[in-house]
Amino acid sequence: MRNKTYNKRKILIVFLFAVLIIAGLIGRLVYLMVFEAPYYQEQAEELHERERDIKAARGEILDVNGTVLATNRTVCTISVIHSQITDPERVIRELSRLLELDEGSVRKKVEKVSSMERIQTNVDKEIGDQIRSLGLDGVKVDEDYKRYYPYDELASKVLGFTGGDNQGIIGLEVMYEEYLKGINGKILTTTDARGIELSQVAEDRIEPVAGNTLQISLDYNIQTYAQQMAEKVMEEKQAEKVAILMMDPGNGEILAMVNVPEFNLNDPFTLNTEDGGAALSDEEKQEALNQMWRNGSINDTYEPGSTFKIITASACLEEGVVDLDDTFQCPGYRVVEDRKIRCHKVGGHGAETFVEGIRNSCNPVFIDIGLRLGTDRFFDYFQQFGLMDQTGVDLPGEAGTIMHKKENVGLVELATMSFGQSFQITPIQLAATVSSLINGGERVTPHLGVRILDGEGKKVKEFSYGSGGRIVSEETSAQMRTLLEGVVAEGSGKNAYVEGYRIGGKTATSQTLPRSANKYISSFVGFAPADDPQILAMCVIYDPQGIYYGGTIAAPVIGDIFRNTFPYLGIEKQ
Repeated sequence: MRNKTYNKRKILIVFLFAVLIIAGLIGRLVYLMVFEAPYYQEQAEELHERERDIKAARGEILDVNGTVLATNRTVCTISVIHSQITDPERVIRELSRLLELDEGSVRKKVEKVSSMERIQTNVDKEIGDQIRSLGLDGVKVDEDYKRYYPYDELASKVLGFTGGDNQGIIGLEVMYEEYLKGINGKILTTTDARGIELSQVAEDRIEPVAGNTLQISLDYNIQTYAQQMAEKVMEEKQAEKVAILMMDPGNGEILAMVNVPEFNLNDPFTLNTEDGGAALSDEEKQEALNQMWRNGSINDTYEPGSTFKIITASACLEEGVVDLDDTFQCPGYRVVEDRKIRCHKVGGHGAETFVEGIRNSCNPVFIDIGLRLGTDRFFDYFQQFGLMDQTGVDLPGEAGTIMHKKENVGLVELATMSFGQSFQITPIQLAATVSSLINGGERVTPHLGVRILDGEGKKVKEFSYGSGGRIVSEETSAQMRTLLEGVVAEGSGKNAYVEGYRIGGKTATSQTLPRSANKYISSFVGFAPADDPQILAMCVIYDPQGIYYGGTIAAPVIGDIFRNTFPYLGIEKQ
């Protein structure tokens, strides 16, 4: 009797437990079907939806006159969907033939069980159309865009280029990415349980939004001529590289920025050497590419040499430690503490005024006025002129000034700094600072970006750079224009003279480190008209062979550029 009761209880417990489980399952089912239904419906739909991107057209880059410097070409992306392929052998054969690919590599992708496999990108539209016309089941041909640069090497280190995803990598392409990139669209298709697209279900499209157009201050004609001149002097002097900068000293707009050797923007991963880097390892080639892409005008620093005397003279005139009629004695050197610092003229210039000292580019004169100014005030003016900060140019990777700490500057260091040695700045910093000193004394921001336009050419945004503030008085600026005009008319810069025009400027010849290597940098910075500067140009020649004096090889380059661009810019003879 006791056993029967026990068995009944046991059966009852099992029954109740089973009822509880069934009730729980029913409750869970009701919860999933009622409360979680939208979520699982969405998940089910996603299983049967396939999504493909439609790349947006990247915005163009135009020069100041509307010449297209960067645009797009229509290309195609070829993909395969494994579940839709009905004749794999034909697909493999035709894609290998038309795309000129190895059959084995195509076969791996065609036979791979996946939702979609990309066969090749950046396929010419003509080839893409041929593939589309074959009507191969499971083969998708999507139109895409590839960046195209109509002038190949022109301003390559300024414009920059894009990667496989059409995203900017260097130069203006990356600096103005947010305006140029656009918004990608999508193609949404529905498939059955086997992954076959359902033809009776409409294809959904989210249309892409094209990027905006960037208009810059660079002038195609001026850039082209300056680049030709740079290439010519680099070849003639067997130089390592040549940089030419041209800008409006009044507002900082850059008209040309040349850094030869340039590279082909339509083939940016091929080295601009005779063998294309065939013998290099992957690591060595990448390093060589990084060097090839460098914009030396903003990424690299150098000792400016005598062009920096413009800055020393401006500071000393502004401070009142020198007058135009002050006299100096140059025996060919100056002894500072225990150091004998030589002038470029071994026999010396003899007695000379400050005006003559600038024309002669006499080191002892600038040592004397630099020591008069003193270390503290020298650093104050260095800061005031903006030399301790970056210029703010709208290009990536701008280098900063390399300078002694003030507490480590003795009389010898101050003496050499006064004529442009023992510290380093970038070419763009020198060009911007000289512009600011001769334009009336207002600091300018060098820049390329002018405005953003929409697809119809209507202005979306105008860039504003403003003034960096007054750095010298108008009187000092006027004095510097007169002094520097004398350098070209009667002094070391006479090879930049153009008949009928008033031109100011300064030459420089500096020695690179280590001094024992006997390598030099020759440069010249000039502006015109001298009484009302409308254009400033600078040429820097790195490691020229043979004669290396800036007045001999760099000044004529700027003189030639001025001669050919003055009429184009509407600068009339005086």
